[in-house]
Amino acid sequence: MIESPLPSPAKPWYVYLVRAANGSLYCGISDNPERRFTQHQSGKGARFFSSSPAVALVYVECWPDKGEALRQERLIKRLRKCAKERLVASYVPIDLADEPLSA
Repeated sequence: MIESPLPSPAKPWYVYLVRAANGSLYCGISDNPERRFTQHQSGKGARFFSSSPAVALVYVECWPDKGEALRQERLIKRLRKCAKERLVASYVPIDLADEPLSA
């Protein structure tokens, strides 16, 4: 009897906010937000940055799949700017390499 391979777990997707030079915030999704931010900085991927360049990746949250990330992106895009700014203010990036291993 041949066993079928286990399905691979879904790749996580991320909702992110990028600050433009004029202070506005752009919301998007990607499977690699750092790479996508680099694309935005180089002027590729979103016409949003043609008038004001991307200057900082200011918020990232992880979702289990693309569909969930798209739903969250829609919710964030409907927020007022002050609410988006609160998200940015609450964001604490975690570098897992800096975290001590628990005993």
